[in-house]
Amino acid sequence: MKIITNTSEETQDEAMKFAKTLKGGEIFGLIGDLGAGKTTFCQGIAKGLGIKQNVNSPTFVIMKQYNIEGNSNISKLIHVDAYRLDSSQGLDAIGLPEFFARDDVVILIEWPQNIKTSLPAKTKYISFDKDKKKRIISYN
Repeated sequence: MKIITNTSEETQDEAMKFAKTLKGGEIFGLIGDLGAGKTTFCQGIAKGLGIKQNVNSPTFVIMKQYNIEGNSNISKLIHVDAYRLDSSQGLDAIGLPEFFARDDVVILIEWPQNIKTSLPAKTKYISFDKDKKKRIISYN
């Protein structure tokens, strides 16, 4: 499926709709260049899951956890920026593998190609392409 958005607000709105379909236990790798809309999409998912905190890229801390209140299936959103990671050792150091089998979390990983061999087979990928001002979001 492909979705085209023209503004950051539209990207967040689409992500909020997408968040309503999540049941917990999902892992998504978000693939795209800098500025393609990955973090904006994460912000929309967070809003759609009811997270009130400001969600920004975890570039320097690598992983952020957000607690979700009032959702019977999903208790946490895990947001990872794997840009500076290059091995499973980095994943172990931040404690990400402990969340892979949990069915009460949703995991969003920016730059998953850097750690792809360490990700579970159930990981799904969403691609972000930027063409002038529009963004093309592709789910597989």
